[in-house]
Amino acid sequence: MAPIDPHLFVIFGATGDLTKRKLLPALYHLMQEAGVAEQCYILGVARSEWSDDDFRAEARDALADEELGHWCDEHLFYQSIGSNSQRYDALRDRVEALEAAHDLPGNRVFYLSLPPAVYGDTVEAIGEVGLNASDGWTRVVIEKPFGHDLASAQQLNERIHRHFSEDEIYRIDHYLGKETVQNLLAFRFGNAIFESLWNRDRIERVEVTVAEPLGVGTRAGYYDDAGHLRDMVQNHLTQLFTLVAMEPPATFGADAIRGEKVKVLRATRAIDKSQVVFGQYDAGTVADEEVPAYRAEDGVPDDSDTETFVALPLYVDNWRWQGVPFYLRTGKRLPEKRTQIAVHFRCAPVSIFETETGGACDVNPNVLVITLQPNEGFDLHFEVKKPGDGMQLATQRLDFRYKDAFGPIPDAYSTLIRDIITGDQTLFVHSDEVEASWRLYTPLLAADLPVHTYPAGSWGPEAVAQLLPRWTNGAVPASEGAAA
Repeated sequence: MAPIDPHLFVIFGATGDLTKRKLLPALYHLMQEAGVAEQCYILGVARSEWSDDDFRAEARDALADEELGHWCDEHLFYQSIGSNSQRYDALRDRVEALEAAHDLPGNRVFYLSLPPAVYGDTVEAIGEVGLNASDGWTRVVIEKPFGHDLASAQQLNERIHRHFSEDEIYRIDHYLGKETVQNLLAFRFGNAIFESLWNRDRIERVEVTVAEPLGVGTRAGYYDDAGHLRDMVQNHLTQLFTLVAMEPPATFGADAIRGEKVKVLRATRAIDKSQVVFGQYDAGTVADEEVPAYRAEDGVPDDSDTETFVALPLYVDNWRWQGVPFYLRTGKRLPEKRTQIAVHFRCAPVSIFETETGGACDVNPNVLVITLQPNEGFDLHFEVKKPGDGMQLATQRLDFRYKDAFGPIPDAYSTLIRDIITGDQTLFVHSDEVEASWRLYTPLLAADLPVHTYPAGSWGPEAVAQLLPRWTNGAVPASEGAAA
């Protein structure tokens, strides 16, 4: 692993849920590595008039570890910024005082755990008081969504680039920090048996599914304005799509990998609006629990037409993938939690097997199922002869589970925060990638597409059948059984 330099990790939005639920646990986990704790000091920043002790108490509550007292007292600090931009002068003074007190060389991480609407203003305030310039390195971390369409993403890129260069900007998508997502690269490019089959001659279609049984929860204020296309498709599902479709990079480095992902997006055909299905969940039953319709959720307008489900095909117009559909499907209030990539290989052109009555024996296609969560692993579905007289085929599978081979998998934020601190941008999104993705989806935002209702607990609207009939009842290969 790359060494960790002494630095100050500044969290904007330190009183928020993400800091308590993800960032502090990930940082504390990182601190447990030998020699790391002495290198990292954390400064929480928010509007609340908290003290250092208030922030430390919040950290102890988040981590639920009785041994935290000394670590919190030595490494956690807090600075209120109020609603007055002039308070950034006080923030600069506090940063410089902490660096002097702990003999830090000026290395700084600015993590924006904030509402997207204030990303640009916050970065400009950091730059205006000179916090982006020091004797060490500086890095700014921005959560998704990065913009809400192409124009806003370009504007945000321009504002941030005034104060930070591209190699200092870390656009974070926690999906890319998952070990199973990273392993897509190892799986494809480390196993010649699969890479040699990874093309239009052998693959009939690819399905990317991200299903959530949960509803909108407490996010109605943000979600109803954003919708599922912005919240999930433009970032998470598109990242998975590019990792499956990209060409082999020249090296396993950030620039090479991100460059190949951008090539995929630039080669992707404009989306046919007639093949896009938007849906919104109605009342129904999920996991034996009666749940309300989206419009009945707290904070959602009674007449909202925000989509909570999206299904669409993408086509990459290059030599490897010409004519192969990549079906993306994601939604809320679906039957189960599942993030999965199913690669369907082409069937043999002619079946040589016969049934007992003399007819052709059906042969199911081979399917490679990559499960990213839960129960992370791989399943390869294949055909065998059933014992007994006659030629009867049955689908069986070979499977691999990460937990069986390696035990617990590190949290995605732990992986990504280490990469931020060590300066590895491989798992972070480049500005070109953000803009290329928005070019695909922005036309859909202005298309006024119909939003079909679907019962909570189902696999989406009936209209999905026009894309892929096998999806009508959620029939995708499950990791627990044979191919559907």
